[in-house]
Amino acid sequence: MFTNIFFILIVLWLLGYIVFPIAGSLIHILLVLAVIAILLRIIDRQ
Repeated sequence: MFTNIFFILIVLWLLGYIVFPIAGSLIHILLVLAVIAILLRIIDRQ
């Protein structure tokens, strides 16, 4: 039972190590695109 929990935690840790850096960079790209879109709307209004 403990070995199953151990392997599940190891797999989740590895997935988190691989997935979260990619997700973090995607979130930063989306934030930059959102700021650009807001700036374009402000510029178009003037």
